[in-house]
Amino acid sequence: MLLEQHIGELRRQMNHCDPDERRQIAAELELALSELAVIMAEQDGSIDAVPPS
Repeated sequence: MLLEQHIGELRRQMNHCDPDERRQIAAELELALSELAVIMAEQDGSIDAVPPS
């Protein structure tokens, strides 16, 4: 599953769950969005994918 699809699925799940599940899904969504931001920054050259040596 593509990361963007996973993010969309998490957003849909948040609309149909109880408060405890919502907190867990929100945490997963935050991680997925952060991962996507890193990937996009690596692709546009904003950050270097290789750690400094």
